[in-house]
Amino acid sequence: MHVEVAYARPDKQEIVPLDVPDGTTALEAVKLSGITSLFPEVDPESSDMGIFGKVVKDPAAHELREGDRVELYRPLKIDPKQARLNRAKKKTA
Repeated sequence: MHVEVAYARPDKQEIVPLDVPDGTTALEAVKLSGITSLFPEVDPESSDMGIFGKVVKDPAAHELREGDRVELYRPLKIDPKQARLNRAKKKTA
């Protein structure tokens, strides 16, 4: 089964294609992909993950399907609502 694992920082993005056996979970695919060697800051055990933009609640139990792309998400530095509020304040100042 062909899947991809993706991670992005502002300065670098990577999509790692790999073939995995049926029944592979999202967490297993991330570990098999070797993405942690490209991005040492990634901790598969604690990172939020999703499949094509939809968050996966339990990556260790979520079985992948042919063609899925597992995405690893970075923690937010600022709440999006607060960021919009800050931009609005700058415009009026």
